Amino acid sequence: MDSHAYFLRVQGANETTVQALTWADLAGAGLEPADVVLLEYVEKVTRHAAKTTHDDVQLLRAANWTDEQIGEAVYITAMFAFFNRVADAFGVESMGYLKTGKLSP
Repeated sequence: MDSHAYFLRVQGANETTVQALTWADLAGAGLEPADVVLLEYVEKVTRHAAKTTHDDVQLLRAANWTDEQIGEAVYITAMFAFFNRVADAFGVESMGYLKTGKLSP
């Protein structure tokens, strides 16, 4: 989570948004409805990819996400799942961004 918080801050997210997303509080993050739908979908891909449905994709399309954007979201979600598992397996330590609020190592 530290690296995600770091990059959210670098991209200009305010601290309320960063903290809300840290706790998976999409309602409190102040996001656009389309972004909430996308994050709910990628959570489902992360936790239960085999349970994603055509209806899930239709919700994204209804929120104006293109098929290319939906595909990219799936690829990025899968890639980060891989990176996180590798980091966990090798015991990569947290950089402490969430504790200190610092923006650089």
